[in-house]
Amino acid sequence: MNYRENIRLAIQSIKSNRLRTMLTALIIAIGLTALVGILTTLDAVKRSMTEAFSSMGANSFTIRNRGTGIRIGRGKRPKPFRSITYEDAQKFKEEQKTPATIAVSVFASGGATVKSGSLKTNPNINVQGIDENGLASQGLNLSAGRNFSLSEIGLGSNVCIVGNEVVERLFEHEDPLDKLISVGNNRLKIIGVLETKGSSIGFSGDRAVYVPLLKAKQLNDNANPSYTITVMVPGNDIMETVIGESTALFRNIRKVSVTGSNNFEITKSDAIAQTLFENLKFVAIGGVAIGIITLIGASIGLMNIMLVSVTERTREIGIRKAIGANPKVIRRQFLIEAVVICLMGGAFGIFLGIVLGNIISLSMGGSFIIPWLFIMGGFALCVFVGIGSGYYPAKKASRLDPVEALRYE
Repeated sequence: MNYRENIRLAIQSIKSNRLRTMLTALIIAIGLTALVGILTTLDAVKRSMTEAFSSMGANSFTIRNRGTGIRIGRGKRPKPFRSITYEDAQKFKEEQKTPATIAVSVFASGGATVKSGSLKTNPNINVQGIDENGLASQGLNLSAGRNFSLSEIGLGSNVCIVGNEVVERLFEHEDPLDKLISVGNNRLKIIGVLETKGSSIGFSGDRAVYVPLLKAKQLNDNANPSYTITVMVPGNDIMETVIGESTALFRNIRKVSVTGSNNFEITKSDAIAQTLFENLKFVAIGGVAIGIITLIGASIGLMNIMLVSVTERTREIGIRKAIGANPKVIRRQFLIEAVVICLMGGAFGIFLGIVLGNIISLSMGGSFIIPWLFIMGGFALCVFVGIGSGYYPAKKASRLDPVEALRYE
């Protein structure tokens, strides 16, 4: 008997026990939905993060007085070094001779209230001081107005560039350019408005006010702020060279002895993403474990159904053996039946998993994802579960004595 005939008989048997088959397939579908859904969601998260960090400049690195601050569980808090002063940052910018663009920035406040007339924002506006390269270093684009001029940077003028959320709150029906806002006790003129950016690692470019670097000194809540230096390299091929030269230069500026360790941290732009990617593996392992546990339960249920099916079809097996079917043919028929049930549930589960994962992906602003690798892996897993669950019942059916089987019932 060929495989086509076996598949036809398997489908006939499935149709005769539709409810039982559907319940078993549903259990398998739930297992694969959890598995494919979680893996698709993680793939969407990775893509979203990669795009977010790419927009900030893939070929760049930052110099700070501490590490990134990302900790998993009870990981150690990064050791802070003494603050990078305005003078340190400016000296580095002036003396850096490599083919790179340098941007200096500093956080002035993480919870400011911005006012315009009788309107005001919530006290959650980030105020950041930047230089003429600050917007580019953070992947920010202007939707209206202009960037800071060199003279405004040098003089610390009372001008600012605001995020989209600030504009919507204070200037919903009017042009914000050249309007005055109050940040603390300081009056600032808006010269630029940023495109909508969204949030990234807890910071929202839409809920921010950018001021010239020197102006940030007056607005700063911290008496001893630490400045951040961002170095944008034209090509990844010279990244390590620029990092090496920058390290040597900044060690000299910070007066680090030849035998002393760095009292600052250099972090590549994708280091945070790579750290999070590493820890997403644990989430993936948990998701796979949940899916596998559900599939194990489904396989036990399928095995039970197949054993019941063997008992119910004992006389049918006896008739087929009597007319010439050998044990191999009987065993193959029941194995194919188990695999078909698994594939039915698997197809539905994979579809639901892709839908679930993409709903989360699209809600995060990502693109539609078709995880071909997970789809192929899911179907392969279905075949494996079908064979594993159906082998014993198929073997039991193939060993039935045809005479005893014919006398059954």
